[in-house]
Amino acid sequence: MTLPTGYTLRRALPADAALIQAQRDAMFTDMGAEQAGLGRAHSGSLVWHRRMLESGSYTGFLLEYAGEVVAGAGLLWQDLPPNPDTTLSQRAYVMNVYVQPQHRGKALARHLMDAVLDECKARGIRIVTLTASDAGRPTYERMGFRPQAELKLLLEDVQVQEGKP
Repeated sequence: MTLPTGYTLRRALPADAALIQAQRDAMFTDMGAEQAGLGRAHSGSLVWHRRMLESGSYTGFLLEYAGEVVAGAGLLWQDLPPNPDTTLSQRAYVMNVYVQPQHRGKALARHLMDAVLDECKARGIRIVTLTASDAGRPTYERMGFRPQAELKLLLEDVQVQEGKP
């Protein structure tokens, strides 16, 4: 699959952490995230992205158009025990998939996902997971991603009664 004319793909560098964080903020805003919570997370998330890029625990891909970064996606490399689906301990978690609104409709997210999956294949990764927004879900399902039974609990929402959660 060839990128549309004028677009180039490159790997993210630690110096790109602020760009990645800006895209992440925009992604959460598009999904309706509460702005106060997003503001509280911003600086810590920026530090995390820079640290993870520097350590190699996160691999980012950025799409540029006319010298400006307009889309991106990343992989968080996870160390988990082998399970019935894989004897490997490394897994990949896709995150930060974002395309600026004026560049949507050109299959750029698909191009980013192809780069992400090519990187996973090159590393021999067998399990790739992600959390999809409603808008992104059809793209991921067309690529073969299937829902799984993951649950989420925010501990501050749990009321403790007599020492029991």
